[in-house]
Amino acid sequence: MKHLQDTLQLVKEQKTLEEKLKFLNDSVSDKIFFSTSFGFEDQVIAHAIMSQNLSNIEIFTLDTGRVFPETYSTWNKTELKYQSKIKTYYPPTDELEQFISENGINPFYDSVDLRKKCCYIRKVIPLNRALKEASVWITGLRADQSNNRHSMHEIEFDEDRQLFKFNPLIDFTTEDCFNYLKENRVPYNPLHDQGFISIGCAPCTRAIKEGEDFRAGRWWWEDENKKECGLHAK
Repeated sequence: MKHLQDTLQLVKEQKTLEEKLKFLNDSVSDKIFFSTSFGFEDQVIAHAIMSQNLSNIEIFTLDTGRVFPETYSTWNKTELKYQSKIKTYYPPTDELEQFISENGINPFYDSVDLRKKCCYIRKVIPLNRALKEASVWITGLRADQSNNRHSMHEIEFDEDRQLFKFNPLIDFTTEDCFNYLKENRVPYNPLHDQGFISIGCAPCTRAIKEGEDFRAGRWWWEDENKKECGLHAK
């Protein structure tokens, strides 16, 4: 654990995103995973990994069953561009069927507790399964995504999952990310051009208006300061 922590500090000292990820790939023998939801931040990291053929980093995604068609399209374009398949994890069938049977197809509009339960079944359970053997989890978190994420750091330790989180884009701005995508001709979700900045499941995501918070389009019916699905909540 101490050796891995020291190595991650050396990763931070590398200058570019590509250099950081390559150093991590070449220096860490433990299991490294990158989770993507095909948002613009994740596409930046995916390009940096796949364009360098960093084979020690496993890329995976969570298919909740409720994502936008545009997200599936971006997923397909990404696999075609880099000629690489992305591993997929799904919600547990029995628990999901029971949840829908008891609460209906869209119960997340009825209460925060039901929304969080839905997120837990569709996202958190499969994520925990994906990260079961991970020592390092790479994410697309950025400090300016929300007030809750503003206090996050490039290297963190996830106490619940007992692994290190590496957030290489923590200081990137939205403009930085889109400039990177355009310079490298990386496919991205067309919904981003329609005001959908933070994209999750289709029933729980709307476009935001000018001046609204980055994550205002997520669970917009809830009156909460911290709108998280449980994947990154502290």
